[in-house]
Amino acid sequence: MPTFLRQSFRFPRGLRPNSSERARPRLIACSMSSQAENVPLRHKFVVYAPDMSDDGAFQRRLSVRQAHLDNAAEQAKQGIVKLGGAMLTPQSIAPNAEKKMVGSLFICEADSLETVRSLMESDIYFTSGVWDKEKLVILPIALANLPSSE
Repeated sequence: MPTFLRQSFRFPRGLRPNSSERARPRLIACSMSSQAENVPLRHKFVVYAPDMSDDGAFQRRLSVRQAHLDNAAEQAKQGIVKLGGAMLTPQSIAPNAEKKMVGSLFICEADSLETVRSLMESDIYFTSGVWDKEKLVILPIALANLPSSE
């Protein structure tokens, strides 16, 4: 054992090698829980789903909104949708301004991008022509652990 380790490391009693023989590595067998093996690896994804820009898009959004919200709530209960909401026009943040929705944004957690895409493509906003199917973007993300201001 190198001198610098000998000075700072102590073997637990019963595991100390004899001074006359070199320490040999020992293989320690351990088993992982079968539950850990059955848990699929889940990744985080951001979903950017802008609305169509035709004159009827906003009315289509409002007509199916409750079904969309119910579906999103169910996906949240299943742990897939972590965060979601409507994207607004920049003018929507002015005092007393009308909140005009122009798309949706989600943070999802799933085993694959294909799983998230399948969920988004089965959403009523997708199937009823609210979202612009050509502009739908789903990307994996790595979230940073930023300090809280609280």
